[in-house]
Amino acid sequence: MNPDIMKERQNASFNVEKLTNILDGGPEKTRRRREIESLVVSDPDFKEEDPNFLSRSERYDQAVRKSAQMILKLREYGIADPDEIYCYKNLVKGNFQEAMGLHFVMFLPTLYNQCDPQQSKKWLPLAESFQVMGTYAQTEMGHGTHLRGLETTATYDPATQEFVMNSPTISSIKWWPGGLGKTSNHAIVLAQLYTQGNCHGLHAFITQIRDMTTHVPLPGIVVGDIGPKFGFNEVDNGFLKLENVRIPRDNMLMKYAKVEPDGTYVKPPSAKLTYGTMVFIRSMIVGESSRALSKSCIIAIRYSAVRHQSEIRKGEPEPQIMDYQTQQYKLFPLLATAYAFHFVGQYMRQTYHRISGDINEGDFSQLPELHATSAGLKAFTTWAANSGIEVCRMSCGGHGYSRSSALPDIYVDFTPTCTYEGENTVMMLQTARYLVKCYRQAKAGQQLSGIVSYLNEAKHQRVQPQPVAARPTVVDINDLATLVEVYKQRAAILVELAAKSIQQELQRRKSQEDAWNNSAIDLVRASDAHCHYVVVKLFTERLGEIGDTAIHSVLSTLALLYALHGITNNSGDFLQAGLLNVPQVMQVSTRIKELLSQLRPNAVALVDAFDVHDRKLNSVLGRYDGNVYENMFEWARRSPLNATEVHESFHKYLKPLRAKL
Repeated sequence: MNPDIMKERQNASFNVEKLTNILDGGPEKTRRRREIESLVVSDPDFKEEDPNFLSRSERYDQAVRKSAQMILKLREYGIADPDEIYCYKNLVKGNFQEAMGLHFVMFLPTLYNQCDPQQSKKWLPLAESFQVMGTYAQTEMGHGTHLRGLETTATYDPATQEFVMNSPTISSIKWWPGGLGKTSNHAIVLAQLYTQGNCHGLHAFITQIRDMTTHVPLPGIVVGDIGPKFGFNEVDNGFLKLENVRIPRDNMLMKYAKVEPDGTYVKPPSAKLTYGTMVFIRSMIVGESSRALSKSCIIAIRYSAVRHQSEIRKGEPEPQIMDYQTQQYKLFPLLATAYAFHFVGQYMRQTYHRISGDINEGDFSQLPELHATSAGLKAFTTWAANSGIEVCRMSCGGHGYSRSSALPDIYVDFTPTCTYEGENTVMMLQTARYLVKCYRQAKAGQQLSGIVSYLNEAKHQRVQPQPVAARPTVVDINDLATLVEVYKQRAAILVELAAKSIQQELQRRKSQEDAWNNSAIDLVRASDAHCHYVVVKLFTERLGEIGDTAIHSVLSTLALLYALHGITNNSGDFLQAGLLNVPQVMQVSTRIKELLSQLRPNAVALVDAFDVHDRKLNSVLGRYDGNVYENMFEWARRSPLNATEVHESFHKYLKPLRAKL
């Protein structure tokens, strides 16, 4: 064990194991998670070659092998709980992406949520036994987030009781689905439904794309891999062109919408039900934001504890780089963000399951809020995590650029979350549409409930900046409850400003569409403020559930740092709204420096509490034992370029060149 990192752990003011239990949801869950992890770590079938030294084809091959082994092992061990399957899968893949990921996270959940009873009997046994290996084909070459613009068609033919699936244009070719290129034999295809001469919008259709025995593409199916990408090197993201492909009528998912044998269309109780899988994935992505940022913080903070660089005082030994205030200012707010997003991810998962239960009982009343909240938080958390991962990489200096650090792979594999399941700016605008609608309802006297209930409060119905002296109380920047209130008022004011911007545009005789587009910057700011309020609120509320005094103290420091750092980054909003004055903003900056100093002794312990196994982290810089340099040297020596003392290129090109000069 590196002595620096040992010293850091000895300085901790709280019990790391107890905090890990809190993050996991209890000691029993921690025990079970570690038990599952040990099954993977000790299993020789999952021993792998370092993916950094493999070609793309070799990476894909290894990922498929590991996925197939994983499915067999899950059955062997009887692991069936979704959370436990997720835990097992995450450790198996290490820093690989899983070859059959969309089968688990999109194909199966869509079948569970959108099959009628008869379809469930047919398709679930096939999918659960992996005779049917599926993906989810929504995005097209020409359209992604704008779902109404998707061009793939499913035209019902009552004479044969079949749908005719077509890609009518080059831009309608399905593009990007993971597992489509080479792995899957079925896809859930999102297509515009045509029946009896009318278009009824997007619906989901189970479409066979390959022969179940030979795996050869079926007639009318043009399918393949889209080629190398920024990351996800082992995943066969694919394209799919449909040329008059006929599928049976009951291949349309009909739990909510239906097409009768004669072609009569029965509409669903809510149009948003078609997008249930996307809402599920967006809710999951919030948790993924926490995990990716947590791993990055683990690497950067552990490395900052063992790396010595430059000097603070002349003539003294080089200090740990974590002793530099600038390093703390880069990393500790990100650590606070990772914790905040962890609790928000738990909230989103619980909320999704609760509202899904209501939907199954026929109550669709909370679906709009779930849709808006998942869209906004997906955008808010992925933007923050994506930029945070890069800050962590740069905080590791030159070694952060090496793939031995794992940070380049974390970054390139997380970056797509900013665009898939909805491009982030569009997601923010979807949330804004809901917020403006709620604001108008509140102004009309309706009583709002749920997470937007703050728009009811009359005292928010003001926009003009007011001096703090005019307010009944002065903001206490050390009181989290007060800061939640300040964030709430900022959100309410920015929602009102956005709504009034639209109204002013309409008064200038602009169309609804132009008024919306001309107010889009204000609308995104309003959504961002709403999401920021939700995160601060949920983090603060979670503290109330923690009884351990030492853990409560350190998490309160993190929560306060998260809230105050958000104020410094958005000080213009708080100043313009009269929620804070200039001396208070300056006081916030001073307080942040104090919080950094308070967190310094606990930084390594706080990342240890995430309890990410070295196998899963796969980082030389972030190793638990802190022995960075010797392992970095060993990693470099394994490079295929070092397999021979002299590379063949010397004899082929360099030696002849010397002879000719």
